[in-house]
Amino acid sequence: MRKGLIGVGPLAGVRVLEFAGSAPTAFVGTVLAGLGADVVRIDRAAAAPGAGRVADPLGRGRRSVALDLKSEQGVATALDLIARADVLVEGFRPGVSERLGIGPKTALERNPRLVYGRVSGWGQDGAWADRAAHDLAVLALTGALDTDPGTGAPVPPPSAYLSSFAGGAMAHVQAVLAALYERSSSGRGQVVDTALSDGAALVATLVHQWRDVPGNHTVTDAPYYTFYACADGRHMAVAAIEPRLYRNLLDRLGLLDAPGLPDRDDPASWPALRALLAAAFRARDSAHWTQVFAQAGGDACVVPVLTPAQAADHPQLAARGAFVTVDGALQPAPASRFDRTPADVPGPAPLPGEHTAQVLAEWATD
Repeated sequence: MRKGLIGVGPLAGVRVLEFAGSAPTAFVGTVLAGLGADVVRIDRAAAAPGAGRVADPLGRGRRSVALDLKSEQGVATALDLIARADVLVEGFRPGVSERLGIGPKTALERNPRLVYGRVSGWGQDGAWADRAAHDLAVLALTGALDTDPGTGAPVPPPSAYLSSFAGGAMAHVQAVLAALYERSSSGRGQVVDTALSDGAALVATLVHQWRDVPGNHTVTDAPYYTFYACADGRHMAVAAIEPRLYRNLLDRLGLLDAPGLPDRDDPASWPALRALLAAAFRARDSAHWTQVFAQAGGDACVVPVLTPAQAADHPQLAARGAFVTVDGALQPAPASRFDRTPADVPGPAPLPGEHTAQVLAEWATD
């Protein structure tokens, strides 16, 4: 397999300008590059000297142009690139791109077919538009961390940055692709405004569904949907929601016929049930339970909590090629598979400004 090629995949030929600055916009660039788009990151000119190459999964698969956007020449060069781009992605605070001279009005005047993407914490308008918006704050404000009334503290925030990447970046990728599709018939670009808070609220749809159905309980409060420590200190993840899975869980733990088994459907019984399950898992090490729950038949949706390196070696993930080695480092692979237009293994993250001359010369010929 060839590695790190530009324009291999379903988005081959789509040109994306990513203005460096935020993790969500970087992830947008990574996802689009993984789909074959020609992603060019605009770095600050000051970042170029002395910067060393690192194995950066949020910077891979694209090229870098270094520009001084505080200079007339830098802005003029940026506008020349914008005139030849299909998509622009920026994550500045509201009003910054306008002050730099590369705002939507100016950009779309230069390139009416441009999809101008804006990713911010709270969106481009509203009283909170200029406020800081880290993941925890966004999740809390959008209701994504709330538990059932009366159950105590909110659930711990997920480590995968649910609002920044799932609610923000992935929602923005979806919106950009939708705008490109619409452009194919209208011939016109448009501004796509994605707020992490909007996306987080959407991702938390299931939380609202739990609240709205009488008798429902938040799954993350339940003893059959949580983590349990094993004898070796490692953990097993238990997601035995459906009755069939729950029955298989009890069977594999040897608790199916335990006397006085607490009622899983009664939240008042959950502390006792949680203690019973915890004691069972603590009796053996994680290797034992991994083998027990991996046996064919009697699926309970119970798996070990793995490190990234262990995950890459898992037979299912290895069969799917879920991880790749980029620049000597193990990284997640692009997520979707295409049978006619497969994307390539992404190339390494560029040095700031590494491709300035190459990109300016290449794009200027069109």
